[in-house]
Amino acid sequence: MNLLNHGKFGFILLLWVALCSSCNTQKKIVYIQDTENMTKLKNTYEENITLKPEDQVFIIVSCRDPQISAMFNLPYYTNRIGGVESFTSSNYTLNSYTSASNVMGYTVDPDGNIDFPVLGKIKIGGLKRLEVVELIKQKLIESSQIKDPVVTVEYMNLGVSVLGEVVRPGRFRIDRDHYSFFDALGMAGDLTINGQRKNVTLIRHTDDGDQVYKLDLTNAQSIYSSPAFYVQQGDVIYVAPTSKRARESSVNGNTVRSAGFWVSIASAMTSVAVLVTNLTIRNK
Repeated sequence: MNLLNHGKFGFILLLWVALCSSCNTQKKIVYIQDTENMTKLKNTYEENITLKPEDQVFIIVSCRDPQISAMFNLPYYTNRIGGVESFTSSNYTLNSYTSASNVMGYTVDPDGNIDFPVLGKIKIGGLKRLEVVELIKQKLIESSQIKDPVVTVEYMNLGVSVLGEVVRPGRFRIDRDHYSFFDALGMAGDLTINGQRKNVTLIRHTDDGDQVYKLDLTNAQSIYSSPAFYVQQGDVIYVAPTSKRARESSVNGNTVRSAGFWVSIASAMTSVAVLVTNLTIRNK
């Protein structure tokens, strides 16, 4: 009977290990686990992107008279079969179907200025996109050459880099003012199963040096209360590997610590106990 009890104990141990392994895995990979009693989440750092030196923007001026608006627009280029053609347009806008590398834009210089046609140098460094729109509209009206300007400003080379344990690591274009941390992860194809949800790092370059933010994706408050919720140009997001993934670099690094190893041990113990029990019963 003692051997039979050992067999039952081995089976219970096997079941317990399997259940614990499943629960622990779920807790490690599920995002924002603390939202059961929440109905609203809001980030308190709703700051739009501000332009910095070396940023590139695409600016188009439109009005009722295309010839007048053309004076304030750079030519843009688009690839065609047989060569490169040059066009000037007052109705062209940069969209998701147009490669930013095929159009001419303005690069913010170290002093925060751009050299705008007719108007000359305009300081846009430190301004938000819509503030640049209003500034150029104001200067156009003050020049008495356009009464009803429509100004479009789009980002060109702004991007965020996502590295580490994600499906598609790389640099991704920022195409709007509010580009969230989740947007960046979505562009990278989400974390792999081997990425640490509780150990994601965002590095942001500032005038005072690089700022480091730590995020726990299983905790909503950790994400939504962070200045890193909305990414900025030049941000780098790094997803650390799990200890299991890190140990894969060594031979048999995961064997002893893995749940599968202990499940195998428990299964073997159960099989041996049942075998011994059956032999004991037959010999009686």
